[in-house]
Amino acid sequence: MSEYAGLVSRSAAYLVDAVVVTVLTGTSAMVFVLVALFVGADAQDLAGLVVSSVVVFLPALLALYCAFFWMLAGRTPGMAVFGLRVVDRDGRPPRWLAAMVRGLLLAYLPVLALWLLVDRRHRGLHDKVARTSVVRALTRRG
Repeated sequence: MSEYAGLVSRSAAYLVDAVVVTVLTGTSAMVFVLVALFVGADAQDLAGLVVSSVVVFLPALLALYCAFFWMLAGRTPGMAVFGLRVVDRDGRPPRWLAAMVRGLLLAYLPVLALWLLVDRRHRGLHDKVARTSVVRALTRRG
């Protein structure tokens, strides 16, 4: 049986992922703005729209990033750093709908994660809705 992950390791992993998404998105937006500066006034207006849209849609991008990795490998790069994994009731990575619901709830309503402080299996409300848990990944020793 796997050990359930707590608030500190989960928060640290999510912070790593949020920084990765923010840096990638910010870099992409800046490249777009720089290209627009050389293209002309119409492109500059479009660049302003893109940059402001990025700020609004950043939580959705984070949700997509997380959901993609949860479905693919059961963990995001940030979770891999801390040895965590998201699993469904059967111990497998979540399916696409559960991963998307979990990602959207966590990105837009992160306060729901605080429920893990009172849950015996350290599940936030986003975990309960998606029927997932975050566990410490088992490591094999020599």
